[in-house]
Amino acid sequence: RASRMGKLIAAIFIMVSFSSMSATTKVQLFMAGDSTMSIKEVKDYPETGWGMPFSIFFNDSIDVKNRAKNGRSTRTFISEGLWAGIINELNKDDFVIIQFGHNDQSKQKVDRYTTPEQYKQNLVNFIAEVRAKQAQPLLMTPVTRRYFDEKGQIKDTHPIYADIVRDVAKQTGVDFIDMERVTQQYFQKLGGINSRLRFMHIAPNLHPNYPMGIEDNTHFNELGAREVAQLVLTEMKKINHPLVKQLRIPDPKHLK
Repeated sequence: RASRMGKLIAAIFIMVSFSSMSATTKVQLFMAGDSTMSIKEVKDYPETGWGMPFSIFFNDSIDVKNRAKNGRSTRTFISEGLWAGIINELNKDDFVIIQFGHNDQSKQKVDRYTTPEQYKQNLVNFIAEVRAKQAQPLLMTPVTRRYFDEKGQIKDTHPIYADIVRDVAKQTGVDFIDMERVTQQYFQKLGGINSRLRFMHIAPNLHPNYPMGIEDNTHFNELGAREVAQLVLTEMKKINHPLVKQLRIPDPKHLK
């Protein structure tokens, strides 16, 4: 009896171990960034980070973990332990999307400002640390802000910092998407009026979250976030990124 009980316990242990191993076989996709990517609280709606619609593009083999946070720069993402949290959970063959810049460049906000030299080193370190875990980084320039000049041309709103990302991409040979250029071209084509419909522009007394109204040319609403997420996916297809092989299978009704 003791021998049978021992075998039974051993069998149960093996089954439990196997099931827990199966639970961790999903490929993880971590997202490291700022408010333009992050998951929003209900009190902030309709503000939407592009990482929210992006997370549902993939099939069940991909576990998307959006760790982007409002107001974070590369420096504060490190100092608050957010980056360490990703690295600690990262497994071989996982993926990490890295997109910062909005807050790094904010000289007037000393709590988050990162010098160009620090910014470059932080990005280089991020890539090296992901690769050290045998995972794959995907680096992006920050998405554009919606500022048009007097001639109706959308402005470069991340001077120095976006170029640093491009330089780091060349230096490290990392997978790279120039989302500043992609979103600039997209919103330029839409023009001033139509691009406004993608950002947080709400007149007073229309939305309970913003009774005084809001005019925000940095953060997306639901439409803008979904379109930017689609732009990201389009660019991933252009570089033949491995994740595009793990997209959802469409419902047959949607193919008619």
